[in-house]
Order: sequence, then C-alpha cells, then structure tokens
Amino acid sequence: MRDVATLRADIHGLRRRFEDQLAALVAIPSVSMEPERAADMRRCADLACAYLRDAGAEAHLVDTGGVPTVVGRIIRDPSFPTVTIYNHLDVQPALASEWKSPPFVLTRLGDRWHARGTTDDKGPALTALYGAKLACDDGARVNIQFLWELEEEIGSPHFEAGLKRAIAGDAGAPPFRTDAVVVSDTIWLSAGRPALPYGLRGLMGFTVRLQTGAKDVHSGTTGGAARNPVGELAAVITECYDARTGRVKIPGFYDDVRKLTAAERLGFARSGFSRKRFAAAHELHSLRFADDARLMEAIMAQPTFEVHGLVGGYSGPGIKTIVPHFAEAKLSTRLVPDQRPARIFALVKAFIRKRCPGAVIHHESWLEPYLGDIGGPHHEAAFAAMKETFGKQPGLTREGGSIGAVLTMRRLLKAPVVFMGLSLPEHGYHAINENYDWGQASGGMEMFYRYFHKVAAGPQPGGHPAVARPKSRANINK
Repeated sequence: MRDVATLRADIHGLRRRFEDQLAALVAIPSVSMEPERAADMRRCADLACAYLRDAGAEAHLVDTGGVPTVVGRIIRDPSFPTVTIYNHLDVQPALASEWKSPPFVLTRLGDRWHARGTTDDKGPALTALYGAKLACDDGARVNIQFLWELEEEIGSPHFEAGLKRAIAGDAGAPPFRTDAVVVSDTIWLSAGRPALPYGLRGLMGFTVRLQTGAKDVHSGTTGGAARNPVGELAAVITECYDARTGRVKIPGFYDDVRKLTAAERLGFARSGFSRKRFAAAHELHSLRFADDARLMEAIMAQPTFEVHGLVGGYSGPGIKTIVPHFAEAKLSTRLVPDQRPARIFALVKAFIRKRCPGAVIHHESWLEPYLGDIGGPHHEAAFAAMKETFGKQPGLTREGGSIGAVLTMRRLLKAPVVFMGLSLPEHGYHAINENYDWGQASGGMEMFYRYFHKVAAGPQPGGHPAVARPKSRANINK
C-alpha cells in the first residue's frame, strides 16, 4: 500500500481526469422513466463499458429485457476474495427552467459540480471505480466486479432477469459469483461524519380514485346535493394519518414494526445528525419535531404515510364554481422491518373503502424493507476504511429510502451487502441543482482503496461496534 501522503497526492493528480469523465457521463440524459430516452440509455451504457475497460476491467452489457445492465470484472486470481460494487447510472428527470445551471451540463462552482446524476449515482460510481483501479495498480489481492444498473430510478423492473442471466453465464461470460456486494448509493446524515447503513425502508405506493359523476357540474345548481370527490378524498386522507405528527391512524399499521435497541440508537447518535443542518441541507422551513433523536428515528426507523398529490377539479386562475366529478390521490408508505407491503396494502385498502364508498384503490408498486447483519470481514473492512480515511468513527444507520436491487442481490448472490455511500444531504438527491464535490470524491477514492486492501488482508483486528437487534417474528430477509 502507498503511504497516506503519496496516496492523497496521487488522488489529487486524478482530479482533472475524474472531472472530465464525470462531465461526459452526466451530459447523457439517462432518464429511465422517459421512454423517448432509449437511445440515451444505450449511449450511457456504452460509455460506462468504455470507462471500465479503460480502468483495466473486462466489460459487457447483459440483456435484461429492458435497459441492459453493465457488468465489469477485474479478476486477478480465482483464489482471491471477490467484491462486487453496485451503482446505478440512470437519473431522475430535470426541468431546466428550475435549475440555476443546465441540468445536463457539468457546472463547476469551486470544489463542487452541479448536474443531474452527479451524486445520484454517477459520481459515486466513478469514485468507486477510481478507488478500485488504485488498489489493483498496487497489487491488492482481491477480485473486483461492477454491476451498474440503468433502471434503479423506476424500481429495477428488469434487474433480476439480467442478474439471473449473468449468474448463468450470459453472452459467453463466466458465471457471475461474488463474496460480497458493496452498494455505493446511500447518504451520510451529516458532512464530515461517515455513515455505514445496514438497513433500507421498503415502499408501497398506491392511488385512490373517486368518480361521482360523468362531468363537472355547476355548484349553484348541484352544490349541497352532489358528492364532491376532492373534498371526500381530502377527508379520508386526514382519517388515515395525522399530518402534523405523521402518525398513521389505520388500525394494525404498527403491529409488526420492529423496536429499536439501545445499541441501535447509539449507532444512530454517532451519525452526527443535527436538526438545524438537516433542515438547511434540504431547504426545509420547518420540521415536525424539535428533538434530534426523534427526527433521526422518523427518517430511519419509522414507517411513513405520504401524500404526493391530489388531483381533480379546477386548478386555473381564480375560482371556477363547479363540483368536480372525479379526484385522485397519489399516496405511499415507507415501511420498516418487519412490515410486509401486501399486509399494509390490505389494511389501507379496507380502511379507505369503508370510509369512502365507490373509491378505487390501486396498488402501483412495492418493495420489501431490508435489514442486514452488521459484522463479518467485509463490514469490518468498511468500518475501518471509513474511519481511517475520514478520521471519525462511522455512524451505524438505516437508510430512509429504498433500493430494489439490494433485495434481489442478497437473494440471488447469497452474499453480505455493505453500504458505502458518499452522498451528503446538501448534494440534493432527486432535487434541483443536484451536486457532488471533490472532497467526497477524493475521500471516497481513498476509502475504497483502503477497503479493497483490507478485504485482501482478511479480518480486521478489533472489528467494529456490533448492533444488537431483537429477533423478528417473521424475518423478511430469510
């Protein structure tokens, strides 16, 4: 291994190349949810393969039935441990009129780069690749593989099919095997304090549609007699949850929520979370709770009920005095271990139907929550690499979001999953003016360099603090 001063100087020398490659990657609008972007999705996959080959990896595309998955391999010796790095290269849409700079043009502001995809997840993908190349150039006794998906932002509908083909040896490539998976698509809770998550919330999205007539009608002639679907859906939503506290009022909703242990709360506390910094990073004017600990639990370990939109009636200037004939609410719940999406949907559906006659409740999509084990050589290596690179002990946290591919990889690859993300709250996941910075990129390269060397060296002395959790009555991850 290189000494710290040499390593950091060498990483600094990579900055211009990293910036140029990131600029080319974010210039491709790989928006997976827009069908007209099919050619851009393929261009992005092809460029990713070129970057992998340039770093010394064998790379090819795996057919998924949708957008192909990019697979790269640096296999040095079959006897070495094999680590697979997962990232995604598709991005959220970006409306140029809302951005301060063009969303698909890398704009440099000091040490920060603005463009869609810089932090979610093209920047971290390149960071891991650079760290891997540095480790391989120094002869780290480890095999490194890359899984770069291009459908994560739409729920990974074809990822499983592609991974099964890779495992079977698709397109003449050797069967895909690994000893561990590292996911670099997570967020620290505070700048300067690394986070090593071990869980993800699940997601259950649904719509509620109510139609009470064939057309909008005059409120002067029908008001008071005609049902108002906008008003009725608004009322039923308030019966579902308390908008002030976020507490869900549907009976049975919390029955299976796994309780946090004292050790888990301690791990959360080490994340460096601050209510003030959290609000500033997300540009929130107010929050539901004043207590840091309660806010942390709300975003990491408690389920949610969210209203994403309520459509129907008149939305133009002024007031059009009609009674609307239909309305639709767009809703979701984030779920925690050991909640099951199917059971929660059944509870929600029954609750709404009883209170809103004629409502049609439609399930859109769902993902199970994920809770991994903390411990073993790969988590120990990650913990040590983060601590040595950033100078602080990582917080042991849970992610508030969902990553569908994680459950698929855990099930099909039968390998531990480690989360080594680099994004910060102020980087603006899914937001306007999304950005990434050289501090996180350069630190990330060093972190991954250390991680690969530590995996090659075997179990780390001293390990890291464990997180004790009560056993589940129905472990969803088995």
